[in-house]
Formats: sequence, structure tokens, C-alpha cells
Amino acid sequence: MSVEDKVRVPGGVSAIRAVPRSVVALGLVSLFMDISSEIIHSLLPVFLVAVLGASALSVGFIEGIAEAASQVSKLFAGAISDWVGKRKPLVLIGYGLSALTKPLFPLASGVGVVVAARFIDRIGKGIRGAPRDALIGDVTLLNCAAPLSGYVKRWTRLGPSSARCSPCCSWRRAATTSGLCFGLPYFPQ
Repeated sequence: MSVEDKVRVPGGVSAIRAVPRSVVALGLVSLFMDISSEIIHSLLPVFLVAVLGASALSVGFIEGIAEAASQVSKLFAGAISDWVGKRKPLVLIGYGLSALTKPLFPLASGVGVVVAARFIDRIGKGIRGAPRDALIGDVTLLNCAAPLSGYVKRWTRLGPSSARCSPCCSWRRAATTSGLCFGLPYFPQ
């Protein structure tokens, strides 16, 4: 009997039960984090311009700085994860940084607070990506890692689409909804 025969998982209900709990937890955490991020970030340019009086140019700079921070932190997160050999602390730090910044957006009294919160949020996103995917690979069977990585990616993609469908009429209602979503990823495993 080969290794492939030993790790093969039959289809149907038993295949669903074969998904490790940590992969399901990562999928749900990704879902709720992406819902909260999408709710906040879709309204952020309007909030910056209409409420805080920022120019369109400054909104572009804020987004550029945030995305650059995400990309640079991605470069180092995967290498650090491999070097240290522990994925879970980096995943928790990444999700934790992003979750801690969510309440700062509606409480911001100036553009500087938004810049700092957006910068830290995107660093958290960069830190959690590669270690999360490596953690999925570590906890799954030999031939199931790629499909289960796709499982988490589906939850991740469901978050923004469901956030866009949420009935948020005002910034405060969006912040409240986002506050509920950013707290949900920290349920006990």
C-alpha cells in the first residue's frame, strides 16, 4: 500500500469531516476579518474626504502607503515563519494587529490616526498571509494541502462580497457592524 493510498480521503460527508478543525477556524477567522475590513475600507475614502476634510490626493497617498506596507511585510513574514518554525504566533500577531485597528477608524479625529491605523492594519495582513498558508500545509495530509488552502481562500473571498451586501447606511452603523465582525475571530478553538 503506497503513501498516496493511505492519505486518500473519500468524497462526500467523510471528506468534510476530514477537514482539520484548525483549517475550519482559519477559514472562519478569515471570513470575519475580511467582512470587517471590507466594511471599514469601502467607506474610508468617503469618511476621509467628507468628515475629516482630506483631499483626494491624500487618500491616494494613504492607500499607497498601506499597500506598500502590506507588500513589504509579506516579504519578511514567510521567511521569518520558516526560520522560526512556528506559524501560529505570526498568524495570531497578524490577525491581532488588524483587529486592534478596526475601532480606531470610526474614532479617528484626524487623518493621522487613519494613516496609522491603516498602516498597522495592512502590516497585520502582510504578516498573517504566508504563515497562515504554511500552517494549513503543516496540519493537513500530504495530498490535501492544496484543496484545503483553497477552502480557506473561498472563505476569504466570501468576506468582501458579503460585506458589500450588508445593509450599512451610515458610518456609525458600519463601524458597529465591523466591530461585531472584528471581535468574532477570537473565539476559543
